[in-house]
This record gives sequence, C-alpha cells and structure tokens, in this order.
Amino acid sequence: MAQPTHFQRYVQRSLDVVRKKTWDSVSIDTLTMAGANPIDRSPRTLITWNSEEDIASYNTGADEDVGGYSTANLSLNTSPELNKPVERTATGMFWGQMRLDIKPELADRVRPGYAGFRTKKRPTLFGDLEDDLSFHHYLVLRARVSGDPETRNAYYMNLRTAGYATHDIWQHRLYFRYPEKWEDIYIPICDFVRTNKGQISKKNLTMWTERVNMFGISMLGGNSNSEGNYELGLDSLRMVNQEDCHPDDLPSLKNVPSA
Repeated sequence: MAQPTHFQRYVQRSLDVVRKKTWDSVSIDTLTMAGANPIDRSPRTLITWNSEEDIASYNTGADEDVGGYSTANLSLNTSPELNKPVERTATGMFWGQMRLDIKPELADRVRPGYAGFRTKKRPTLFGDLEDDLSFHHYLVLRARVSGDPETRNAYYMNLRTAGYATHDIWQHRLYFRYPEKWEDIYIPICDFVRTNKGQISKKNLTMWTERVNMFGISMLGGNSNSEGNYELGLDSLRMVNQEDCHPDDLPSLKNVPSA
C-alpha cells in the first residue's frame, strides 16, 4: 500500500483539527446544558512506532553533527521473535554508539556524549499540531532497553511546549527495571524538569501541559560518563491517570495528586 504524501498528511491533520474543534464545541455545549463534566480523562495513545510512516515523522541528531563521534539512528525492527511479546509486526528501534571523545580542536567548544530523536513539526492550516496533557497524570512509554549495560540508565524523555524559547526542553530520566524485556515506564508529568541548553534551569516555571508540541528521547552519556553501543526498542507512548495503572505500579506513583 502506498504511503500518504506529505501534502496528504498535512490535509489530514488539518481535517482532524477541524473535527476536534467542532466536536469539542458541540460536546461542551451539550454536556454543560446537561450539567455533566466535559473533561476527557480517558487513556489516549499519543505516539506509536509501528510503521515506516511512524518512523519518518522524527528527526535524529547526535554530537557527530558538531564534531563528536556519537551516532543516532531510528529504524523499524520487524523481528517476529522480538515483537511477539507486544503483539506487533514491527516496532521502532533507537540505536547507535555513544562516545565521549571529540575532535581535539573542538574540545573547548563542544560538549560530547549525546544522541537523540524528536518529533518533526506537524503543520496544519491552523498552525502546528499540539497535544493537551493537562487532564492526565502520567506518560507511559512501552519500551525495551538493551545494548551495552553501561548505557541503559542514560535515557531521558523530552518535551517542548508553546510559550518558551525553542531551546527550553522539559526532561525526565527513564528508569528501566527489566533489561531486554518489554515494559511500561510510568512518567509523572508533574515531575518533568525544565532545562536550557542541556543544563537544569535555575528559574522555576510550570510546564504548559496544555500545549505540548514536541516529544523526544535522548541518550545522554555525557551526564553519566557512559559509553558503548546503545539500543532502545519502542512501541508506544500513552497518557493515563492513576485509575488506569496496574496495581503493581501504584507504589511508585503514590505521590501524584488526585484529580
């Protein structure tokens, strides 16, 4: 089956925005008249990594772009054995080599030890597409960490929102419990930390969760002095609330405020 063209995806996103705005307007008017609560707190999938079209919607980057030696790749893995536990025919794979050395002439100007990927802009007739996380407590990343053991604790989830400079990124470290197995990583949205040019910002601000316009994952070997071959399998990113979580995960989520 032929993949949709860039223009077809642009038109489809614009139509989706029109449908959502129309439905929101009708729903709010109808539910308000009925005295009901129009807030939608149901689980929702934000991202999947299950097709070539999914993979094509990201940009990759690493310090090799500015004189380092780390590499970043995002590709589709169609191994039946690897994908069977998540019942997929294909999943994403973020992989490459993490290096901490750099060309000598750039040693005082470039900080090595990073690689990552992020969503491309999603333009519509009404501006870039954004996601509203404000009625949910967690992001849930279904992933599978492997690669050299030294690299497995150096991954971060990244968000960018409207209203801030483009180099301001909200980050949360990813903690894996089961190497080389698929697992769900629960990330409290309220725990993201604002960073500026790779450093934690000293200015305390609240993340604008109503207008998230970028999702990404980075491997920051420079932060943990980690080198080696890294590999992260990716299936989906969802947003959920505490009532949607498995009981075994609830102890680690106990500090999240109730709605």
